[in-house]
Amino acid sequence: MAAVMMMAALCTPVSAQLLKVNFQVSLKTPGNPAVTYPLHENEGRLAADKPLPVVVRQQISSDGEDQRLEVTLTASERVYFNLGMSIQTGYATDDCDFYLPGFWYHKNLRSPSSAPSFHTSKSWNFREDRLSSPLSGVYDGRTGQSLSVLRQLDAPSETLITHQEGEVILSGKTSLGYLGFDNSQGRAALTFGYPYVETPRRYIRKLTLVDPIVTFAKLEQGESMKLAWVIRQATAADYGQFIAQTWQHCIDRLGPKPLQPLYTPEEMKAQLSNYFRKSYVDKYDLKYNSGISIRCDDCLPTDHVQLGFCGRVLLNAFNALEYGEQHGDDQLINIGRAIYDSWLKYGFTANGYFKEDMHIAGGIPADQDVVHSIRQQSEAVYAVLHYLSYEKQHGRKHPEWERKMRTLLNKMVLLQKGDGHYPRKYRDDHSDVDESGGSTPSATSTLVMGYKYFGDRTYLAAAKRTVEYLEDHIISKSDYFSSTLDANCEDKEAAISAVTATYYLAMVTKGKERQHYVSLCQQAAYFALSWYYLWDVPFAQGQMLGDLGLKSRGWSNVSVENNHIDVFVFELPHIVKWLADETGEQRFAQIHDVICSSLCQLLPTPQRLCGIGVPGYNPEVVQHTHWDYGRNGKGFYNDIFAPGWTIASLWELYSPQRTVNFLR
Repeated sequence: MAAVMMMAALCTPVSAQLLKVNFQVSLKTPGNPAVTYPLHENEGRLAADKPLPVVVRQQISSDGEDQRLEVTLTASERVYFNLGMSIQTGYATDDCDFYLPGFWYHKNLRSPSSAPSFHTSKSWNFREDRLSSPLSGVYDGRTGQSLSVLRQLDAPSETLITHQEGEVILSGKTSLGYLGFDNSQGRAALTFGYPYVETPRRYIRKLTLVDPIVTFAKLEQGESMKLAWVIRQATAADYGQFIAQTWQHCIDRLGPKPLQPLYTPEEMKAQLSNYFRKSYVDKYDLKYNSGISIRCDDCLPTDHVQLGFCGRVLLNAFNALEYGEQHGDDQLINIGRAIYDSWLKYGFTANGYFKEDMHIAGGIPADQDVVHSIRQQSEAVYAVLHYLSYEKQHGRKHPEWERKMRTLLNKMVLLQKGDGHYPRKYRDDHSDVDESGGSTPSATSTLVMGYKYFGDRTYLAAAKRTVEYLEDHIISKSDYFSSTLDANCEDKEAAISAVTATYYLAMVTKGKERQHYVSLCQQAAYFALSWYYLWDVPFAQGQMLGDLGLKSRGWSNVSVENNHIDVFVFELPHIVKWLADETGEQRFAQIHDVICSSLCQLLPTPQRLCGIGVPGYNPEVVQHTHWDYGRNGKGFYNDIFAPGWTIASLWELYSPQRTVNFLR
């Protein structure tokens, strides 16, 4: 398939402005290379310079402020085709930033050349199921103009393919097309078509680009197919406003509805609590729930302990204790208390930081061998302060834990840089390992909680300084990055951290200051929500997720580097619902309902294990597109997963008053 779209153009009115829409069709004869034909308008249809066995017609119509492009293909004999289109914007590439929801932000320059980015090419096409909304957009920072193309969804269908590269005839029906952009001439064009192509490279697993693919759909003699896209022009003050407007456009057009939940929150917790029992490891000085580097087929505990993100050891211990007391379960109570007691005794360095990542069979690492991350340290303090607050409410005091938390919070104040940011990773002596500030908002909520629990305004002042940095360097630049532990790229978790940080400060301030934090929270929320699916991707029969009936709406992509979906939400849905009340943006309430109804779909139960070896171990790497973490591919999980954080995330989802009660 030719890399450059056809030069023959059809002028179409979009928002009272004429834009060029270029058409091409590539036809494949089995056993022969495909031939690409530019199409031009001729007597009400789009024709090539020679008769073709397929007739292509287009219709442009107004659809509110947008334009709707419908294309109909009718075969006069059996034909294998790929239809491609592009819109030339006239925007200079150097002035532009691009947006493919949940996968491409700006120019993806935070990602390396081994992931899709401008480092590798300035022109890309991707299959639609990689994207949280099937849209390609471009924003011209010089003029404030933007253009987007949104696929209008067909009934979902998918087929398995025989080859993964080159020209491939599809063995059955698929509803998946492609979206992208072309900058080969120094001017931005948006590209789209059906069925899917991926060029100039295909992204198949983490940091792995391989040869491109072009697929061909079959039409039998006399058979027709209709395809549609919505084309939208707009203006925005900056890239962040463009993302917000485009997300609003997508949710309005796609209209995702909540699902009928499979389980109630209490039923979810009852099943998830099995993880606390089955994953508990007590044979080392440090006790923990094994939550990382676990096999999906047997879920046997391992010696890999990660205190924060992937394991969330102390948060899960608190969840076990709280749930155990609510239900009179002495086993869970004892597990929670044993974990906390062991970390109090063995889990700190001499300088007062948690030891956070180890293969414990080799022993607890010496202080000089420890590298800290601001994210994991903050997550651990967050869990302990919830634990201490809970214990205090029940008349139980832990003065040694309080001293440890005061020491660590005081160290965090000293660790903060002059501009308010925190290093992403550092050593026990405060020397930097990674001075990048992208993980800074991880510390904000912890500092606010420290202020609320201890009444020390020093922590509140430090929290405010983090958001000054956040506003100047992340939110105002719409540059959310480096919050995941295993990647330093554009990612969802960075945006969620920004939402959470500004929410916490809004909850403990008043007047204009509070309103400022609300405004920042709303700006960050649009970015965070842009990672969440507003549609249901199709699966083929035999792909387990499809056979289980998974609906992807409400799930979210992880990052540019990790192109799978997961249940990472923690406090986000509660904050988004609060924002709906604060700002009047009722789309936030809509997506809250979709997320909350959707994330229970793959809960393993004794009667419905969902491909996981043990009930309650909620899956992590849910591979919804043609990408894998090393094993199995679309419609399945990787063979290794980290359920520690998935249980913690869902537990927060089903504990909507926890943070509100703490911050009151």
